[in-house]
Amino acid sequence: MKTIHACLTTAFFAASFIVAPFVTTPAQSASFNCSKATTNDELAICANPTLSSLDSQMAGLWYGYRAMPLLMGASGNRHDEAEAFLKSRGDCGSNSGCLAKLYHARIATLEKNIDDAIKNYCTN
Repeated sequence: MKTIHACLTTAFFAASFIVAPFVTTPAQSASFNCSKATTNDELAICANPTLSSLDSQMAGLWYGYRAMPLLMGASGNRHDEAEAFLKSRGDCGSNSGCLAKLYHARIATLEKNIDDAIKNYCTN
């Protein structure tokens, strides 16, 4: 079992990435360079402040989740889930409703995965 200090340090680290996306300015931009956007989904995200903000929020969570120590094999799953998200995002094209629904689902999944990773880290 990990020490209380190690668990609290890990939890604080993860929480900082969960909270950070919410401490942003209203002129939030996408997590990628919109001047290089070429696909319909990227262009739609860059043109829509709500989608752009969701993209930044999701990217902050992804950054925190990617840094979490995971059990053997889970890291590959983490990468596969990210690739599946990007494919689904591309499939949405410029449909803002589809993109928003996808982002909300991905954000919820990442929040749960971070929570689960912290619990697993602290109990193993």
